[in-house]
Amino acid sequence: MQNDNLKIKIINSKKAPAAIGPYSQALIVDKLIFCSGQIGIDPKTSNLVQGIENQTKQILENLKNILEEAGSSLDKVIKTTIFLTNINDFQKVNEIYGQYFSFHKPARSTVCVASLPKGALIEIEAIALREKF
Repeated sequence: MQNDNLKIKIINSKKAPAAIGPYSQALIVDKLIFCSGQIGIDPKTSNLVQGIENQTKQILENLKNILEEAGSSLDKVIKTTIFLTNINDFQKVNEIYGQYFSFHKPARSTVCVASLPKGALIEIEAIALREKF
């Protein structure tokens, strides 16, 4: 897809779950990668994993795989947004999130929401820089 000088590339990784709606896993726009919100679906089984800890880990693994497909990595994430259905899970999520972002800390927002697709407990979206231009 191209609009004047703006080039957009659609990213779809087989190592992450397919989109469950009319959207892409991620888009590359110039030097940025915009990752759609991920829930804790195991791409091997297409099932939502159980528990906040497992869902958080699965989401971060899915984001890692999408970013790698796009020519980047978690080290290049500059902004995340976390959606939680239970704000009391904030600390558990922070502990796991900190293991994936131990060297640098992206800018982040965390919000509590009433519900998420497929009964997920958490969803995370990310914006990252491309390593390869």
